Amino acid sequence: MAYQKLTPRAENYSQWYNELVVKANLAEQSAVRGCMVIKPYGYAIWEMMQHELDRRFKETGVQNAYFPLIIPKSYLCR
Repeated sequence: MAYQKLTPRAENYSQWYNELVVKANLAEQSAVRGCMVIKPYGYAIWEMMQHELDRRFKETGVQNAYFPLIIPKSYLCR
């Protein structure tokens, strides 16, 4: 398999990040535009990050809140 160079991070951070995640096999593109399917290793990394950030936030007295990931079009039209 030929080595494929990533887009330089300083040139286009968003493209670099997406290429890195896909090439590291942490996630793949979904059939839904703008969405990715997070694979097991990628999800494990997310869980570790979430746990550490949650611990740090709670040390400062911050409370968690949950917001929907998908907002109905009718709400945006209001």
